[in-house]
Amino acid sequence: MLYHVYSSSNQLLSLFGKSVKMNRQTLFLFSIFLFSLYNIACAQPKALTILHTNDLHANFLPHEAAWIRSEPKPLVGGLLELQYAIDSVRKTKTNVLTLDAGDDMTGNPISEILEKNAYGGGFIEMLNHMGYEAWTPGNHDLDISQENLRNLIAIAKHPAVNANAVDSAGNHVLNTKPYIILNKDGIRVGLIGLITEELFHVTNTNNLKGLKLLPVIETTQKIIDEIDDQTDLIVAVTHKGVDEDSVLAMNTKGLDIIIGGHSHTRLKTPKFINNVIIAQTGANCENLGVIDLEVENDKVTKYNGELVQLWKHESLPANDLSKLIDEFKSRIEKEYGVEVGSLTEDWKRSNNETSIGYFVADAIRLGGNADLGVTNSSGIRKDLLKGPVTKLNLFEVGPFRNFVCTFSLSGKEVRALIQKHLNALVNNKANLQYAGVHCTYSVNGTEATIEKLSIGDSELDDAKTYTVATTDFLINQADKYLGFIPNASTPTEETMFNAMVSKVTKEKGLTTPAMQFVKAN
Repeated sequence: MLYHVYSSSNQLLSLFGKSVKMNRQTLFLFSIFLFSLYNIACAQPKALTILHTNDLHANFLPHEAAWIRSEPKPLVGGLLELQYAIDSVRKTKTNVLTLDAGDDMTGNPISEILEKNAYGGGFIEMLNHMGYEAWTPGNHDLDISQENLRNLIAIAKHPAVNANAVDSAGNHVLNTKPYIILNKDGIRVGLIGLITEELFHVTNTNNLKGLKLLPVIETTQKIIDEIDDQTDLIVAVTHKGVDEDSVLAMNTKGLDIIIGGHSHTRLKTPKFINNVIIAQTGANCENLGVIDLEVENDKVTKYNGELVQLWKHESLPANDLSKLIDEFKSRIEKEYGVEVGSLTEDWKRSNNETSIGYFVADAIRLGGNADLGVTNSSGIRKDLLKGPVTKLNLFEVGPFRNFVCTFSLSGKEVRALIQKHLNALVNNKANLQYAGVHCTYSVNGTEATIEKLSIGDSELDDAKTYTVATTDFLINQADKYLGFIPNASTPTEETMFNAMVSKVTKEKGLTTPAMQFVKAN
């Protein structure tokens, strides 16, 4: 470096158009002076603003702000509002990096519309209007298939990064890069992508065949060590949840920032753990994360982070994005805006026994022509509210492409299954919803005792064989939810969504069902 400064000093002197005579000592000191100026210039803090989103869940339109108690509730979110917020920041900041932490899919029927050879491709096309520079896929981006995710990645104009999801040979078969390095106005930013180590517990394992997960901490540290000399700032773009992100921050060295997702945590200001900034925006395109940084000497010397709430404006100028939004809105309204029934009162979600839980489980039971139905409470993603019920309402309740499956149990095994559920219920640890069951029970401390148990209209017969209907997701997580793995299961071609539509269409007016699990006096 000193040689280059020494040479440039002669060039600088020659620019004066004079013959300048300097002895070697003077020229050497002058070169040292220039070199010092160079170092001072390089050491000046450089500014960078990171804009970030996560868990958009295909929410391209504004929706009601559910947390507001007053009526009518204001509208929030949507990609037009997101674009407006991003563009507003870019008008005031000169050096901006825009990132997304995954789960772009699942939540709106646009995820089920085939566009450019990918289901959900239209939503990715919309995101191309935002100017993202990188993203990391989340577990719900694998809800349809690995091939579909690869096709989504091909549509995106911004690269996908993931370091820990590979095949058995260690290849990045999802067409992601483990990391990339971007130069942002002189700041070399390394971006490492990571997905939750719980992937095989939160995703339909039919869609994960051939994949394995590398250990997150070791994988991250290896990349940090590899790229540290090539970067000024190292950012992990993760879809792991804020708790896992905190563990990552505590157990790695050299990481500067974590832009996270998965847990839907709304961090109004970033967490700061082990000198690592951790940020997340919540979910459903309701906030834009903004982090202003100063970077100097290979570290963050100053930062300020906040969330910008994406309240709907009365009107925003029409543009190419708004035209695309209007096109897909019209397509979805035509197919999913159809009213199929009505509801007499609000049905709210809970891990305990609920009317909406019974409804979903009963739709699955009917879809599988079974004796009883069971589904996981966490798979019910939205409440059903009093009034007209449309196909869109039902899609939002169960936005996953889960198929109805059936399996057989003896009456004795059904009794054991219900006993396990009752014990969980009385200890506030229930995670399942049932239909086709009528049970009276008593409680002694933390233990429940079955007093009477019927399936359908008949008392349970321990020797009889019963058919149970559930989803392929739950079948693949049976040991977690049921406590055992069925000997065999039979798939159907009926999706949970179609089963719900069929039930509502047939019944028209939905009424609140009687409780299935009743505590004895």
